[in-house]
Amino acid sequence: MMTNKEPISMPEALEYVGGKGQEEEKARGFIKKFSKLKSKDAKEMREKLEKLDLMKMKAEQIVKIIGMLPEDAEELNKIFGGVSLDENETKKILDTVKEYK
Repeated sequence: MMTNKEPISMPEALEYVGGKGQEEEKARGFIKKFSKLKSKDAKEMREKLEKLDLMKMKAEQIVKIIGMLPEDAEELNKIFGGVSLDENETKKILDTVKEYK
């Protein structure tokens, strides 16, 4: 039963896929296939991104950053769509991402 509607990254979601059935195993396999980070690293990265305290960065964007691990400003701007980040904000986010590559 879902009690919280906060977005989470795929590595973090892996912790919530319980059970030993075939469907659960398929879900875990799918998540592992497309996850670039381990759950622990994803949580740490989320915390660091949240601590940057950037008003323009929402939870949904943090999840996308963790999933995509953007390498440059162009990739990062695709995540933020209509929101323009200044050079300092972009640098802070990309520096955080680089710690986990």
